[in-house]
Amino acid sequence: MTDPARSDRFLLGCHLSIANGFPEAVGEAERLGNTALQLFTHSPSVWRMKPIVPEVAAAFAERRAATGIEFVVVHTMYLLNLASPDDALFERSVAGLIDEARRAALLGIDRVVTHLGAHKGAGLDAGIARIVRALDRWTSADASGGVRLLLENTAGSGTTIGSSFGEIASILESVSEPDRFGVCYDTCHGFAAGDDLRTVDGVDDVLRSAGRTIGVDRIEMIHLNDSASVRGARRDRHAHIGRGEIGAEGLAAVINHPWLRDLPFVLETPKELDGRPGADEINLAAVRSLRTEKEGA
Repeated sequence: MTDPARSDRFLLGCHLSIANGFPEAVGEAERLGNTALQLFTHSPSVWRMKPIVPEVAAAFAERRAATGIEFVVVHTMYLLNLASPDDALFERSVAGLIDEARRAALLGIDRVVTHLGAHKGAGLDAGIARIVRALDRWTSADASGGVRLLLENTAGSGTTIGSSFGEIASILESVSEPDRFGVCYDTCHGFAAGDDLRTVDGVDDVLRSAGRTIGVDRIEMIHLNDSASVRGARRDRHAHIGRGEIGAEGLAAVINHPWLRDLPFVLETPKELDGRPGADEINLAAVRSLRTEKEGA
């Protein structure tokens, strides 16, 4: 598969539904002119996963191969809580994570992005220890190394873990196989957690912080979303590109930053604008209008 860091193209896409089937999600991404795609492999709000039969996996791979979509990533379901102090939920979450990666591999997708979960009052250290244990069990189950897991930052609401690069670094420094993991940085989540992404200088400061903790090279994809909440509000409220508190200037600084611009950018923006569908086209066009030519190109 294409290494996104080596692509000469703007890797841009959005999260798309598989309601009409896996191949149809690829078709919709192609219709939108995308070069990246994120999807769930089942309903993200239920534990039950409908099996992926070989014929469906083959049709998906064939459709993908016929398009210009270079980067595809699976997002895990919302129910996982890898930090849970409740043993039953923890065990179910670990099993769910393992199943999500196996389903991605069946589809020929080599990256999965996941939320980390919340410690529910057990404390940050205890929550991180649970996450490390869960991730080590995942690497043991996926011994082939065929799937890479990307840990997503959080807005920091409640007792969720991963709202700072420092918390993510603590996890990456403790897992048994750190090279199996990368980071997905969500701009809305980062802004809600306190990262100032509104200006070029602000983005520079955020990335320098990443460099001191996780290492900038750990960031392997961007969830590009504006924020409906003010900076530091710790509320996960995605907004349309350039119409939120981060604004067009800040998001332009993200997509054009020399440390980030070759990464895949995936939009998770609302699907409706002013009560009407078709917001993906508007948001994708807004991002493309903010993209500048690479210096020296």
